[in-house]
Amino acid sequence: MINLSRRHLFTGAAGLVATTALPRIVFAQAAPTPAPAAASDGPFKLPPLPYATNVLEPHIDAKTMEIHHDKHHGAYVANMNNFAKTAPQLGQSPIETILADLANVPDSIRVGVRNNLGGHANHTMFWQIMGPTSGAPQGEVLEAINRDFGSFEKMKDAFNAAGGRQFGSGWVFVTVTKDGKLGIEATPNQDTPLMSGKRVLLGNDVWEHAYYLNYQNRRADYLKAWWNVVNWQKIGERYAAAKAGTLTI
Repeated sequence: MINLSRRHLFTGAAGLVATTALPRIVFAQAAPTPAPAAASDGPFKLPPLPYATNVLEPHIDAKTMEIHHDKHHGAYVANMNNFAKTAPQLGQSPIETILADLANVPDSIRVGVRNNLGGHANHTMFWQIMGPTSGAPQGEVLEAINRDFGSFEKMKDAFNAAGGRQFGSGWVFVTVTKDGKLGIEATPNQDTPLMSGKRVLLGNDVWEHAYYLNYQNRRADYLKAWWNVVNWQKIGERYAAAKAGTLTI
């Protein structure tokens, strides 16, 4: 399995610090970032960001987005394409189906598929549920939040607390059932609720590579700031899809 180490992340951070003294021009709206072609040579594809890397600033900086998408997510996709060379059936089944039935993945690559396909599913969801226009939950999603958590603020508090308690690397999710019931679940590494047959409404990455350049060890600050870039229109679409039984990853 190929992953960027913490040493590599710190090296990237040092390079960023060295360049901060130079004048910098920031364009508020640039074209969406295309996916690197090398990461998609096979049945698994790295989805392009649906927006430019800088549009989530100041909450998530452009350099973090670039490294996170191109390097980290790109590595998960490249690894899966390597696994598919020896197990081509991996490229012939829906991602959520494979993750819900990892016992049927060949033993020699099962851990690698768990980590890398989980990372691919998690990040594909992650890019889609963020955007430069956040807004607020409304309609059926807001009704579900109020019903299952008491209020939007209470949901955020519970979500942030679960993300803060997750030891080391991992994710925090809001899950959704077919009848629209919401819950909160934190997982280690690149594990996902899809592995137990659940569906994800939204989720936040609490690996250090998702926030360290801006927030260093202040995960709690990152968790609070992240809500400013949540795309509630997209989440409303995911909620409707979950109730219709068509939500995948």
